[in-house]
Amino acid sequence: MRGVVFTGDRNLEVRELGKPEPGPGDVVLKMMASGLCGSDLTRYRMSSDRLGPTLFVAGHEPCGVVAEVGANVDSVRVGDRVMMHHYTGCDKCSMCRIGYTQMCLVQNTVYGSAADGGHQDYLLCPASTCVPMPDALSFEEGAAVACGTGTAFHAVKRLGISGVDTLAVFGQGPVGVSATMFGKAMGARVIAVDVIPERLALSEDLGADVVIDASKDDAETIIRELTDGEGADATLDATGIPDVRINAVDSARYWGRVCFVGEGNTTTFDVSAQIIHKQLTIYGSWTFSLSGLAEAANFVVNRNVPLKNLITHRYDLDQADAAYKLFDTGRTGKPVFIWE
Repeated sequence: MRGVVFTGDRNLEVRELGKPEPGPGDVVLKMMASGLCGSDLTRYRMSSDRLGPTLFVAGHEPCGVVAEVGANVDSVRVGDRVMMHHYTGCDKCSMCRIGYTQMCLVQNTVYGSAADGGHQDYLLCPASTCVPMPDALSFEEGAAVACGTGTAFHAVKRLGISGVDTLAVFGQGPVGVSATMFGKAMGARVIAVDVIPERLALSEDLGADVVIDASKDDAETIIRELTDGEGADATLDATGIPDVRINAVDSARYWGRVCFVGEGNTTTFDVSAQIIHKQLTIYGSWTFSLSGLAEAANFVVNRNVPLKNLITHRYDLDQADAAYKLFDTGRTGKPVFIWE
C-alpha cells in the first residue's frame, strides 16, 4: 500500500508500506478521503534536520470505512463510515475524560506527525478515536470536518454568534472560510478579510456579506464604516500573523468578543488600551473534543451548510507532490486526497 511522507524542505515521497494489522482495541480504516490542512505545511516546509530521523505518514484529517477490527472492539463494526479524532492521550486524566485527548495532562500523540496519519491507503488507529459519520455527509466533507472545518465551527460557537451579530473573520484559508460559512449559518452578518483574490471569491460563495481585500484597503476602517463607527460584535483571526491579530482586536467594538485560532508567532498588545479599556472578551480556541467532532458534522448536515463548495481540489495519493505544491501557494480552498 502507499503512504505520503514529508522528507524536508518542501519535498515528499509516496512510499510503499506494509498493510497494518489491528491489535486489541484497534481498527484498520480503508481510507476514503484525507484532507490537506494548513498545519501540514509547517512540517512540509521543515528542513530534514528538524523533521528528525523518524518519518511518519502525513495527514491528520482521516475519513474512511472500518476494514478490520481487533480484539475487544465493540464500538465500531466492519463497514462503518467514520471520521478519526486524530489524537490519543492517557484516557484517564480530566481532559481525556471529557474527550479532549489533545489536551491530555500526561502525554498526547498527534496522528500525522507523531504517528502515521491519513495519507495512506489503510490507517491503523484506536477504535476509541473513531466517530460515526452522518449518512448524508460525504467522505471528503467528513475529512474537512475532522480538523480544519470542525476547528472553525467550535471557534464560532465559542463566540456565541447569533443573528444580531456582525462577525469579522480575518484570513480566508480553509479554516477562516469555514468560520465565514458557519457564521453565516448561525445568522450573523459576516465580513471576510484576506489579501488573496481566490480566497475572497470563495468566501463570497460560502456566504460572506462583505469581503475586504486588506492588500488594498484598511480592514478596520471599513469594518467601522459598516458598523456605525463601533466595530464588529465579534472577530476571529485564522492567520496567526501578529499584525492581523492586532487588527482583529482593534476591529472589535467595546464589549466585543475576539477569538484567536491561527497558530504560531508572538503578538504584543497594549493591554490597557486595546483590551481592558474596551472590556473585550478574548478566546483561544483549539480544535474540538470527540463529541465536538460529531456535533460539527451533524450541524453541517442538519443546517444544509454548503461544505462541499469549500473543497476546490481533489487528488489521488500519487499526485501528492502536485497537491502540496499548489496548496503551499495559498490560492486554494480545501484540497483532499480521495479514494474511489
